[in-house]
Formats: sequence, structure tokens, C-alpha cells
Amino acid sequence: MSYRPCLYPWVMIRLLPRRPPVVFARFHNRSDAKNYLQALKPLMPNAKFVLFFDIGLPMDQEEST
Repeated sequence: MSYRPCLYPWVMIRLLPRRPPVVFARFHNRSDAKNYLQALKPLMPNAKFVLFFDIGLPMDQEEST
């Protein structure tokens, strides 16, 4: 993972029917992500989103733990 995504560890994923999930946005902190999600709900009432914290371990570190 490059340095820039580390600055924005909160990730918003949009869940789409019959398609893979899409990274919709990245945020510096959780409150920004939640506020953005609240602003999107009236604009996209049927859309489904997931927020999570991305620690971004490289693949070789994930295999050894």
C-alpha cells in the first residue's frame, strides 16, 4: 500500500447487486466518513454502503501472521 491511502484509512464501499464491491471514497477520520454517508442517503436512498478501517497490511505480512 502506498503512503497516500495510509493518510485516509477509513474506506466507504458501495455494494452493488451482481457486481463486485466498489471503493467509493476514502476519509481521514470516521466522523468525516459518517457525515458523508448521511449526506448521501437522501441523494441515493436505495444504495448500500459499508464503512471500515483499512489497516493496509502488505500481502507478505498477512501470510506470515
